[in-house]
Amino acid sequence: MISSRRPAGFRADADRGSVTAEIAVGLPAVVLVLAACLGGLGLATTQLRAHDAAADAARLLGRGEPAAAAQQHVARSIAGAALTVSRPAELVCVRVVVEQRLLLVPVRVVGSACALDGGR
Repeated sequence: MISSRRPAGFRADADRGSVTAEIAVGLPAVVLVLAACLGGLGLATTQLRAHDAAADAARLLGRGEPAAAAQQHVARSIAGAALTVSRPAELVCVRVVVEQRLLLVPVRVVGSACALDGGR
């Protein structure tokens, strides 16, 4: 049979406040992990937007639209994005680069796409 007797000198209120101390230590870690997860989701969303903007800009340039129109489309899609155009063979390739922060650390997000260059 297990005895439920407490050892000598044990005080019932000895553990009082330990839960508060554990929460005070653990809560910042939980908040940091949550912030990192939300920041990662934001980065993934930005990467998808950069890829879509690059694909649209490549199609615009492939149809013979001016480079200013492609730049305007990218600027409307993602604020602060830089557009780079290259024309290998019979393609027009566009690369969109934007810098975003994840937990105060700058991260470069890149999206790229190519289209047939039928506008030449």
